[in-house]
Amino acid sequence: MRKGVLEFCILSILSNGDAYTSDIIGKLKEAKLIVVEGTLYPLLTRLKNAGLLSYRWEESNAGPPRKYYSLTESGKTSLAELRISWDDLVSSVSKTQNPHSNL
Repeated sequence: MRKGVLEFCILSILSNGDAYTSDIIGKLKEAKLIVVEGTLYPLLTRLKNAGLLSYRWEESNAGPPRKYYSLTESGKTSLAELRISWDDLVSSVSKTQNPHSNL
């Protein structure tokens, strides 16, 4: 389940624009989702190989070139589907928390 949530979070972050790996990690940390590079890199590669992400290299003033990731059209479609699934999941879980709801 965590992997699916991380995918959703990464796609959501990238829906706001291209991002470098450390930018993605920073956004996840801001959201209290602690992810190390050793977890993030394989996930980014898998998302890229699935056609959901693309990347470009950009020269850096402070070291080697940086790889910036962005959503592909398939990534945008997948994110929209994940948002629907997430909303359904949150709604279902919320109903279990409210003893007076109509299940």
